[in-house]
Amino acid sequence: MGIFRRIYDWMLAASAHRRAPFWLGAVSFAESSFFPIPPDVMLAPMTLAQPQRWWRLALLTTVTSVLGGLLGYAIGLGMMEAARPWLESAGYMQGFEQATVWFREWGFWAMFLAGFTPIPFKVFTIAAGSVSMALPVFVLGAVVGRGLRFGLVAGLVRLLGPAATPWLERHLERIGWLMVAATVAVALVVALR
Repeated sequence: MGIFRRIYDWMLAASAHRRAPFWLGAVSFAESSFFPIPPDVMLAPMTLAQPQRWWRLALLTTVTSVLGGLLGYAIGLGMMEAARPWLESAGYMQGFEQATVWFREWGFWAMFLAGFTPIPFKVFTIAAGSVSMALPVFVLGAVVGRGLRFGLVAGLVRLLGPAATPWLERHLERIGWLMVAATVAVALVVALR
């Protein structure tokens, strides 16, 4: 049994617990800054168990994900100050300034896409903080992207019911390792710019 399967099984068990909303919020918060498994894995079975609450569960996941994203932003913001002298001495400051311009010009869209797609959200929250992206733009992009994503997941699970679960379980390890690889790749690109 792979690592992602064990985490998935734990999240499934937690989704049936009486404190499941707390765990969903905690997982959603953590995934936005450091946890490897997306909260969709817990949101889906909770929506299956209580389909009438799909929109509340999507809202909880969105709010806690954005709050976790703010932690990721703070991590990036704090690390940037420590890294600035190194960036200047290593000659990377010009690349950093280009990234800053990119986030300022496309910041909302970058956060929206990161929040909506399976791209690891944590990488973008930390990168946004490291370039001091405008906080209101960061929050707006995160709220819209995450809100649409989790609303879509919960809404589809409500509509499709248990038919969605077998596919996820079959491809869980691949999805997990692809997320890790994508996180590392995006982190390297951001670090080398």
